[in-house]
Amino acid sequence: MIRALTAAAFVATAPLAPALAAVEIQEVVSPGGITAWLVEEPSIPFVAIELQFEGGAGLDLPGKRGATFLMHGLLEEGAGARDNVAFAEAVEELSARFSFEAFADSVTVSAQMLTDETLDDAVALLRDAITDPIFDPAAVERVRGQVQSIIEANASDPGEIASAAQAASLFPDHPYGSGIEGTRESVAALTPADLAEAHRNAMRRDNVIVGVTGDITPEELGPLLDDLLGGLPETGPEGPGRADMAEVAGIDVIEFPAPQSTVRWAQGGIGLDDPDYFAAILVNHVLGGGGFGSRLTEEVRVERGLTYGIGTGLAPRDHAEQWLGSFSASNDKVAEAIDVVLDEWSRMATEGLTEEELEAAKTYVMGAYPLRFDGNARIAGILAGMQSIGLPIDYIPTRNDRVEAVTLEQANRVARELLTPDQLSFVVVGQPEGVEDGPLPADG
Repeated sequence: MIRALTAAAFVATAPLAPALAAVEIQEVVSPGGITAWLVEEPSIPFVAIELQFEGGAGLDLPGKRGATFLMHGLLEEGAGARDNVAFAEAVEELSARFSFEAFADSVTVSAQMLTDETLDDAVALLRDAITDPIFDPAAVERVRGQVQSIIEANASDPGEIASAAQAASLFPDHPYGSGIEGTRESVAALTPADLAEAHRNAMRRDNVIVGVTGDITPEELGPLLDDLLGGLPETGPEGPGRADMAEVAGIDVIEFPAPQSTVRWAQGGIGLDDPDYFAAILVNHVLGGGGFGSRLTEEVRVERGLTYGIGTGLAPRDHAEQWLGSFSASNDKVAEAIDVVLDEWSRMATEGLTEEELEAAKTYVMGAYPLRFDGNARIAGILAGMQSIGLPIDYIPTRNDRVEAVTLEQANRVARELLTPDQLSFVVVGQPEGVEDGPLPADG
């Protein structure tokens, strides 16, 4: 079944996360050679497992766009000897929780299971879903209909239209340039054989990353991993490679009948492995990532009342880095709001932050970090994510030290070097007054 692309919550039965300082990560290598990061938490008989298969929708074959997305929606629609009803009943009987998601760069499997006498059965059930989905034709047609509904809904959603147009403009020759759901035509043409091939390509032992938290020891985890993942293919195709953003500075207006317009903008960003990444995080927080108190919110919403909300964020993806922003505004206010965005982008690049702004950003960014560790499932996801982006195993207790170490001089240098107001690419979906296709305003 297709679900919204959000992390599954398991609040009712998940134990509380250990204190941040007590998050001790162990590297576990199974007898079969599968590596996992583990945080033991034995207080409740429960374990959370996060599997991240790298590549995601980027592994769709030519002419098969949407195959990975449709495939992921079928992993719990019948596996092994069970059809979709029998599979759902077995999950419920075991008090387990499985969630399957597809993204541009990964397919993820989130599992939460009790570590009592039912654990072996739950692992066997999950193993069937991961290694032996049946892609029953009736289930394929049912889930295909759900995907087509998503595609139809996106085609009439201003935010989705803007995001799709922005992606197509910036990445015309890369999978990032098209939606992972595929098109009406590509999805309609997919066969069960195509989905089986997408499964073999996307879910393999050589591209899986594992994070585990809960009531399980390293000695117990190793054999479990081999049992769970040993039946997957060893290798598969490589991903699409580097995505270089096209140079398309300016404004693209897409006509859409509505009383307000949706605006997206983008420029190049910074990678997670860059030594200046945390400086960029703090610059972004002050510029537009910090909600009330950020410069864009203050200038666009509070001072001028041009929008109810505006925000920016760094987007370091596997194959490209972006700095993104968005807002919605009534059609008569869009032009002024874009001018203010350009002014504030330029002011940050030329003047930088103040010491007071930097310290306030540090306080927020460091204080918010422990709140991410609010349950075993969340911690398991963090462990997988850390491995995916190449962070060291001792990152968690040292992360806030890296934030604190950022100096005002470094932050302002990063603002000067990274922020490029003359290269911003805007997409506006609506009927904005005084805004036309073409170059950025001359005074921007």
